[in-house]
Amino acid sequence: MIQFQCVSKHYPNEAVDAVHDLNLHIQPGEICMLVGPSGCGKTTIMKMINKLIEPSAGTIRVDGRDIRTVDTIQLRLNIGYIIQEIGLFPHMSVAENIATVPVELGWDKRRIAARIDELLELVDLDPGIYRRKRPRELSGGQKQRVGVARALAADPRIMLMDEPFGALDPITRAKLQDEFLSIQEKIRKTIVFVTHDIEEAIKMGDRIAVLKAGRIVQFGSPMEILAHPADPFVSELIGGRKTLKIMNLMFCEQIMQDVVELESSLTAAAAGRILTASGAARAVLTEAGIQQRHYVDAEALPAAADLRSASRPIALTLQRRATAQEALSEMLRTGEHFLFIEDDDHRILGGVDLEDLFKGMGHDRQPVQI
Repeated sequence: MIQFQCVSKHYPNEAVDAVHDLNLHIQPGEICMLVGPSGCGKTTIMKMINKLIEPSAGTIRVDGRDIRTVDTIQLRLNIGYIIQEIGLFPHMSVAENIATVPVELGWDKRRIAARIDELLELVDLDPGIYRRKRPRELSGGQKQRVGVARALAADPRIMLMDEPFGALDPITRAKLQDEFLSIQEKIRKTIVFVTHDIEEAIKMGDRIAVLKAGRIVQFGSPMEILAHPADPFVSELIGGRKTLKIMNLMFCEQIMQDVVELESSLTAAAAGRILTASGAARAVLTEAGIQQRHYVDAEALPAAADLRSASRPIALTLQRRATAQEALSEMLRTGEHFLFIEDDDHRILGGVDLEDLFKGMGHDRQPVQI
C-alpha cells in the first residue's frame, strides 16, 4: 500500500540527513509503528506520505502510484490524518468537524448526515448527544474520538497518526488504544502510527520500524523485536520486563488447549475412558450438544456415581482475546491453575494453565507453584 524506495530527506545547513536511504514497504490493512527517540526521522517519514514534506531523493508510492504524479489536494483528501493536538475547528460543531472532508469531496447532505451518525456510533459517542456539541464542551478523550471520526469520514484507505494519544492521561490513553484496536478489526485501514513510546508500539503495531538517526535499525513484528532485538540500541529501547511484554502479545486463543465436551448422561466410567484417550484433564458438560457451564475433572471421576455429582460450575473465564499476562494475573489473584476461555457468545472454546503460558513464551521449564 505504501512504498519508500531509497528515500532521503536533507535539510539545508544540517550535517546529516533527517532520513537516509529509506526502504520501507507497508502492507494493506496493517498498523505500521514508527518508533524512536526525538529527531530520529519518524515524523518526517510520515509527513512525506501526504506531501507535507517533500523528499530530497527517492520515490514514494501509495497504492502503486508515485505520489509526485498525484494532485496534492486529492492525495490528502484521501488520507486520514490524526495529530496529538487533534486540531478540531473550535467554531464548528462535532458534526461539522467530521463533515469537513466529505463536504470538500462534494458529498450530498443526506450521505454526509448518515456518515456522521455512523462514525459517532463507531467511536462510542451518541449522535443525539454529541452532534451539536462544540469542541470546548468535550473532554480530551471525547475530542480524540471525534478526531478519529473526522479522519475516517471519507473512508480513506490510509490513515496517518502522529502521537495521537500522547497528550492524554494514562487511563484514558489505554482505553482509547483498546477502542481503536477494536475499530481497526472492523475497518482494516493501512495505518502509519508515529510514537516515541515502545510500549505503545508493541501494543498497537502489526509491525514496528525502530528508527535511529534517520535510518531503520530493525523492522519486524512486535514479537520478533522483543524476542530478537537487532542491536544494543533496540534492547535499550525495549527496556526491562521483556517477558511480561511478550506475554502481552500472546492471546489466550493462541495458546489454549482445545476443550473436550462430554454429554452429561454418560457414566463416570465412560467419561473417564474418553478423557484418558484424549489426554485431557477436564471436560465441559453438555446436554444435546449444548454447553451447560459445568465441567468435570478427570481425577474426580473414579469416585463419582455419575457426571452430575462430580461436576462443578464454570465460574472463572477469560475472553479469547485476553492476553497471557491477564491470564497469569487472574491465576495469581485466585490461586487457580486453570482458566476456561470463551468466545464473544460465552461459549467455552478451551482453557489455559500455567504450563501453556510457559510454553507460549518458549520456556520448557516446569511451571512454578502458586
